[in-house]
Amino acid sequence: MKIGITFDLDTEYLALGYDEIAAAEFDSEDTIENIESALRALGHGTERIGNARHLMQMLVEGRRWDLVFNICEGLSGFGREALVPALLDNHEIPYTFSDPLSLSLALHKGVAKHIVREAGVPTPDFEVIDRPEDLAAVSLPFPIFAKPVAEGSSKGIDASSIVRTMEDLEQTGSRLLREFQQPVLVERYLPGREYTVGVIGSGRECECIGGMEILLKEGAEAGIYSYLNKREWETLVEYRPIDGKLLRDCAAAALPAWRALGCRDAGRVDLREDDSGRVQFIEVNPLAGLNAQRSDLSILCRLSGIPYTELIARIMKSVERRIGNPTILQDSHRRRSS
Repeated sequence: MKIGITFDLDTEYLALGYDEIAAAEFDSEDTIENIESALRALGHGTERIGNARHLMQMLVEGRRWDLVFNICEGLSGFGREALVPALLDNHEIPYTFSDPLSLSLALHKGVAKHIVREAGVPTPDFEVIDRPEDLAAVSLPFPIFAKPVAEGSSKGIDASSIVRTMEDLEQTGSRLLREFQQPVLVERYLPGREYTVGVIGSGRECECIGGMEILLKEGAEAGIYSYLNKREWETLVEYRPIDGKLLRDCAAAALPAWRALGCRDAGRVDLREDDSGRVQFIEVNPLAGLNAQRSDLSILCRLSGIPYTELIARIMKSVERRIGNPTILQDSHRRRSS
């Protein structure tokens, strides 16, 4: 196939004056090279499109592709990840990964948790805070975990995210509201082990392809997979593969959440144990990073014996199966609306 690749390149935004935090979710040149090389190894032709503005210009010029491999994170708003898929839907061009609705639902962690809880998946009690004056009315017991409601790459998560007093909550919550200009999700802090699992497929055909535990080393910010810990993963984090009953327990939470949100093709689900050892849903990433060396999905696949090119091949097989069987999409949205 002739495959276009849509992406947000971090150096492009840094050159425009965005700081490191604002560009944290955007991709590096080597990530695009990884994807392009894998697709070519699978026999496909590729063309780099770039971000949503580049895509819009190319579409107006009449450019088309058999498929678009989309990893665009977008720039702002709850629909930022949905922009490129919406444009492609409008031009009837198929693409990898989730559709505009699923991406918007998953990006807003509060909405995602409502849907996942309705599907019967355990998730920590939570509240969504829109204004600083609402922080004093939070009724959750301490300790509480606070983070921006619609960010990825652990943006906004640091040592102050675990709050133990109302004074700390008001201070951390107010800072997050101010810095990220979006609501703040506060939820009961789960003190147990932390995991992330990879999912391949759509609808009833989705499956867990592996998982890993996230272990923090000496010198890491304690108790959280923070922005600093994730950025300095080679020295601060140990990733340990999980299997057997533990992996099955994680899959039992991850797969129903994936289906409830209508996610497609590939991504990650983050989980954590409560104080009794029960695995609970934290969040889903339907547009997971795909750097061959440092992205969590690639790492957990590597630990599970799945080479990077095989991961991309499985993603492509999911897309091809989904395009050839549109009832997968219809079923996922029917379940979500019911």
